[in-house]
Amino acid sequence: MTRAAAVLALGLLAACGGHDWDDTSIVAAGDIASCFWRGDEATARLLDEIPGVVVTLGDNVYPSGTDREFRQCYARSWGRHLDRTRPSVGNHEYKTKDAAGYFNYFGERAGPRGKGWYSFDHEGWHLIALNSDEPLKRGSEQYAWLVDDLRRHRDTRCTLAFYHHPRWSSGKHGGADRVMDAYRALYDGGVDVVLSGHDHHYERFAPLDPVGRVDEERGIRSFVVGTGGAPSYDMPGERRPHSEAIADEVRGVLRMKFHRDSYEWEFVPIPGRRFEDSGRGECH
Repeated sequence: MTRAAAVLALGLLAACGGHDWDDTSIVAAGDIASCFWRGDEATARLLDEIPGVVVTLGDNVYPSGTDREFRQCYARSWGRHLDRTRPSVGNHEYKTKDAAGYFNYFGERAGPRGKGWYSFDHEGWHLIALNSDEPLKRGSEQYAWLVDDLRRHRDTRCTLAFYHHPRWSSGKHGGADRVMDAYRALYDGGVDVVLSGHDHHYERFAPLDPVGRVDEERGIRSFVVGTGGAPSYDMPGERRPHSEAIADEVRGVLRMKFHRDSYEWEFVPIPGRRFEDSGRGECH
């Protein structure tokens, strides 16, 4: 199947006759919890039904990522899945000095304290967590680590990266130049999928090269999944080029199934929301 054909495979999972939640590798969202709203409790109930590794895409708890907010707000919803969670950090965690609440709560799961970047293998895939609030430009410590990690895993067929600030987004914040060098390194390293949050909507882009051109052979398919519970932002109105699916005013999670040389995705909204997006892609 070509990438172009894969894009047209929307509805694949639903067409298989209902939801097979057990057929899940990871389930992901960012922009999640607060003691001042209940959206995170609704998405956490989805996690209660969907297995797989829970991947967070930053801004895990609002407004400041303090120890108290993690204990009293995040813990009551997504925190009940802590044992299967692999997190990434967002800008709201850094409203507490050095994101101390984040590193205190997630411990070793968050990667080296004060850094927050790490990688792991899962179901034959290599997954990379980056800290887009720390320098990621060429010459930085994190960039050097990323290039080395990609080099050491160059024989892995399928790779996914996740971090908070999206390179491409039609939302309030738009694309983030802070991750431009990292995106190029991920592209050069053969990464297949990137997941981000930050903008409070769902969006899927065609496989793109580092300057935003469609590249069906080597491009990275990216998702914005800032739908973990936080209130939605008003959309600016004009979608970025090559945005293939988008929804605001939606809460939910992205579930993915990994195969040896391909993957399936499905956005799962909370009950009462009708937006759907699903499909299949091939690894490079």
